[in-house]
Amino acid sequence: MLYLHKGDPSTAVDWSETTEGDALRFGSDGELVGLTIVRPRWRLEHEGHIRLTLPVREERVDLTSDSLGQLLVAA
Repeated sequence: MLYLHKGDPSTAVDWSETTEGDALRFGSDGELVGLTIVRPRWRLEHEGHIRLTLPVREERVDLTSDSLGQLLVAA
């Protein structure tokens, strides 16, 4: 495994996985802060490259009871 991180890896608050099985860690702002690549040497030797399919991150929205109530009334 190959682990890469940007800054303090303990700042990760959300986790995900690529379609290739690699692990992704995200900070509270949704920024990628860590990546674990599984079997990098094998992939390079057998496939000639390492492909990473990163998920599209949706913008997070914080809802309060007031804003949620307004959404429900509108629906």
